Amino acid sequence: MKKEIRTQNAPQPIGPYSQAISTNGGFYFLSGQIPLNAEGKIVDGGIEEQAHQVMNNIKAILTEAGLSFDNIVKTTIFLSDMGNFAVVNSIYGEYFKGMVPPARSAFQVARLPLDVMVEIESIAVAG
Repeated sequence: MKKEIRTQNAPQPIGPYSQAISTNGGFYFLSGQIPLNAEGKIVDGGIEEQAHQVMNNIKAILTEAGLSFDNIVKTTIFLSDMGNFAVVNSIYGEYFKGMVPPARSAFQVARLPLDVMVEIESIAVAG
């Protein structure tokens, strides 16, 4: 059985998908988050601001589910330019300080929704 996780503190889906889905097995699958604020607007600034907004969106969804970054077991980072990897990696690391970081993949892709610079999807587990 699956259950939708939804919060007003992160951008609402812009298509036929959920912010996150939980399963009876305690797994949480978070849709890829892009740097939209809760009002659905792309944040001003460059890659730093975009990376922080993505991580804050993930945090809002995790909080709604009663979880934290410590519950994340896998992430995938999509970048419009691998030249931004070091900056995103540094910001990403700030959110996992003091805990075992999740497994991760990172890719440069041809294009991201709304031409943003970064998108991150996550898998978390309760407990």
